[in-house]
Amino acid sequence: MQPAQEDVLTLSQTLDQLLARDSVQVELIPEKKGLFLKHVEYQVTSKRYKMSVYRRYSDFDVFHEILLQRFSYRIVPVLPPKRMLKGVLTSVSESDFIEGRRRALCRFINLVARHPFFSEDELVKTFLTFSGSDVQIKLRDTYKKTGDEFMTNRVATLAKEYLPADIQAQFSASRELIKNVHNSFSKLRERAEKIAERSKENASDLLMFGRELSTLGSDTLSLPSLASSESGWGTLRQALKSLSVEFALLSDKSAQQGRREEDHVVEKLNLFLDLLQSYKDLCERHEKGVLHEHQRALHKYSVMKRQMMSATVQPKEQASVEQLESRIVQQENAIQTMELRNYFSLFCLHQETQLIFSYLPITSHILGAFVNSQVQGHSEMGQVWNELQPKLGCLFGDKNGLTAAM
Repeated sequence: MQPAQEDVLTLSQTLDQLLARDSVQVELIPEKKGLFLKHVEYQVTSKRYKMSVYRRYSDFDVFHEILLQRFSYRIVPVLPPKRMLKGVLTSVSESDFIEGRRRALCRFINLVARHPFFSEDELVKTFLTFSGSDVQIKLRDTYKKTGDEFMTNRVATLAKEYLPADIQAQFSASRELIKNVHNSFSKLRERAEKIAERSKENASDLLMFGRELSTLGSDTLSLPSLASSESGWGTLRQALKSLSVEFALLSDKSAQQGRREEDHVVEKLNLFLDLLQSYKDLCERHEKGVLHEHQRALHKYSVMKRQMMSATVQPKEQASVEQLESRIVQQENAIQTMELRNYFSLFCLHQETQLIFSYLPITSHILGAFVNSQVQGHSEMGQVWNELQPKLGCLFGDKNGLTAAM
């Protein structure tokens, strides 16, 4: 009994269900140094499989390559670059680059582990659980046993029957909407990064502010005779020394705020943007891949048919005609297969578009994280400022806490 059309086409996955599929942590472990080189290794921990395995970037690279071969009609997130581009002026340090790559690998593997189709595939399970000596060989051996998704999906050859009649119109409308969402989220990410950067800059400024006060209070030069003995500068100067501690605390709170904004806001934006970019890549693969190959095959077939018509008009050797007939039959079979692949590609694209819409409610998660980070940050900073205010009054002899504005 064949499944109903809506059951085949619809992913029926909410965002919460997708996020609950797995949560994978990717952490750096100490660098291993050999005779001639060193490499970065990661501890990859899957909540679903309750396992930790060790992976290098090259393991991720092979995994990504095979994943793309097996699921070329699906959203396959891109990998971050292996190393910083040479010859390009950049202010990013090596440690910052390594941390950025770790974050990107974490986003990649979580998008894969939560994908409705990838997450149930043996390939993904192997990457997250295999603890043998060479995971790359294991991955390649696993892939050799199976073809791509077109060869294994039970509805691949029937995809056309499950597609809505207006699939092209639906696809065009959805693609335009997703393009606009991508543009808006890119701008949101840019602003969130600036907000986080300002928090870190504020932390640095507060720390330096406190240090300058301490430097001012540590001045050992005696007061000149021109200074009024009633100015109180000597006493005030002594009081300034202790303030660097308070401003260091303020600096620490601001730095924590910046990290929260990076970890909980910018990273969520990056996760969704990685998914949106991968959807864009999928659309391009569809247009430049099976669709383009199908059109080329049809053109080649039409050329063969014209050659066959010419052969029937002009006498030619029987062997030559039979050879041409055989090539035409082969081309017809190839075209039929390409047509099936083209419809299956559209079928998968339809499902992957729904996956994007399933992820759209992540907007509320991002906004919630942004608001919570601001509430917590301002509350913690406000508490330190409020505690500092009466302390200043005690230090400087102002019973009201702080002298009123002059």
